[in-house]
Formats: sequence, C-alpha cells, structure tokens
Amino acid sequence: MSEKLEKANKINIEASRRFAVAPMIDWTDRHCRYFHRQLMQCGQLYTEMIVADAILHGDRERLLGFDAVEHPVVLQVGGSDSSKLAEAARIGESFGYDEINLNVGCPSDRVQSGTFGACLMKSPGVVEEAVRAMRSAVSVPVTVKCRIGVDEQEPEQVLPDFVARMREAGADALWIHARKAWLQGLSPKENRTVPPLDYELVYRMKAENPNFFIGINGGITGLEQAGAHLHKVDGVMLGRAAYQTPAVLGAVDHALFNAAARRIDYLQIRDTMMAYADHWLGRGARLSQITRHMIGLFSGQAGARRYRQILSTEATKPKAGPEVIADAFDAVDTGAETV
Repeated sequence: MSEKLEKANKINIEASRRFAVAPMIDWTDRHCRYFHRQLMQCGQLYTEMIVADAILHGDRERLLGFDAVEHPVVLQVGGSDSSKLAEAARIGESFGYDEINLNVGCPSDRVQSGTFGACLMKSPGVVEEAVRAMRSAVSVPVTVKCRIGVDEQEPEQVLPDFVARMREAGADALWIHARKAWLQGLSPKENRTVPPLDYELVYRMKAENPNFFIGINGGITGLEQAGAHLHKVDGVMLGRAAYQTPAVLGAVDHALFNAAARRIDYLQIRDTMMAYADHWLGRGARLSQITRHMIGLFSGQAGARRYRQILSTEATKPKAGPEVIADAFDAVDTGAETV
C-alpha cells in the first residue's frame, strides 16, 4: 500500500469511529454484519468477541471470514496473554480487518473462567502489556472496549488510571460501556441493564483526555440520543437497539456523517439478501442463520407481525429457500422510506 493510500485509509478508519454497532456475542456474526451494511454505509461494524486461542488453533475461515462489503469492520478479540493476543491481532490483520479491538468488558461466566473480558479491569497492567504487544504486531489501529469498573471498584478512582494506561500503551481509541459489571450476582443480560449508567464520568474522561479518542456505549436507544452524546465524546456505539430495530441504521449516514438524505430501498435489500442467502445455502448454511438477524427490520410498521411470523417459522424449515424472504417482504408495505 502506498504511503498516500495508507494515510487516506487511516483517516477513513478514524472517521468511521464516530458510530459503531457494538460487538454482541451470538448476534454480530458475518450474516448480521452483511445485513447491517445494506442499511448503513458509514460507521463501523464489529465481530462478536473471538477468543485469541480460538483464532490461533481453530477454523480461521469460519471464525474470521467476512464479506468485503462489511468494511470498515473491526475484529474484537478476547484474552489476557499478550503474546497470544499479538498473534491473534496479526492473523486478523492478515484477513483484512480494518481495526483490532480488545474486549475488557464482557462479564460472562465463560470469560470469567478464562480470566479475561471484564475481569481485566482488575488487572490494568495486563491490559497495558497486551495493547503494547498488539500495537507492535500490526499496522492497523488497536482499540479497547471496557467498563467503568467491576464489583466493588470505585469507578471514579479506577477509570482515570485505566484511561491513562491505555493512552500511554498506544491504544488508538477507548470505548467505555458506562456501567459497572458485577462479576458475581448478575447474569450477562442483567449486566447490560441493572448497573446504573454514569455517562457523566465518561464525559469527564474525555474532557481530561482531549487528544485521545473516547467513545461511549450503554443504554443508547436511538440516533437523537447518539447525536447528543457526540457533543461530549468522540464516538457512539449502539448495541441492542441497532440489532432489534435495524431500520435505525438507515438514518446513520445522514444523521451522523452528514451524507445526503436517502431512502431505505427495501426492495433492494430484499433482492440483495435473497441473493446472499442463495449463495450461503449453496455452501451448506441454513436460511434461519441469515434471516434471524432480519426479524426486527419492520418493527412498528403495518404487517411487521406477519413478516416476523414468516421469518420465524418458515425460515427454520429444512428446505427453506430465499423465496421465504420474498414472502416475508410481501407482508409489509415495502415502499421506499426517507431517512
């Protein structure tokens, strides 16, 4: 890559961080990301968290493969061994990922048993070492996603130190989920809703680190709220709202990236996803693996219930084909919508 092109690409990657669909285990797989990119051209898409050991020893094409249309796309990795994380980052870069992100926020039992994810908030030195190793291994940006603290930690005390360590280690960005994680007593689902949000603390971290990218995540339900956050921080991540009501992504380019207003072309999305499904069915995939990510597309619109019923029932049948997508779209008014 020429120096000029490399510089332009870096600028594009940095600009794309203004908005991202958050990494979500069991949700943001390659089929989800392909679908989301039909709605949003700007902004970043994330993989699910993939453990470094799986990248080193598993089926890399299955774990890391993605479609070129997904760019800019970020690989999120999990782990605590700096050498393994560095190698996983290098492999991710070789697959073409635009950025590598280290998970320091997931509170699941599986993550706790491996002493990584949110557990690492208790070991900031380990995270610092990992970021340095990953930065040395790749030329693409390396970022971190964390919580404001865990368990009995006082976020006001631990988060400023954590931010400083990430900045000094060379992280290109820090995404902060504005909630604590309770490693005992709350399920992963409860950890996404029960601990109170502290947006003001994240805002202060940005004010105290004006030259370091800080993005915010947690409890953000729409683009109006996202735009308000962008007056205080550098980037916004939308999680469940983007997944459960994906049509919101159709307004991202205009609302957050100043692109021209356009219409969601539902018929184009239908045809594109039918062709995509046909391709993957030919490779042994099941239709429901693709359509499960599309169920919320018409949320709140007339015919949405019938649309969901068709995708939820017909797409799960053994011989279901792309025509199921057409049948589902026929249940709603697919006229183009201005966004």
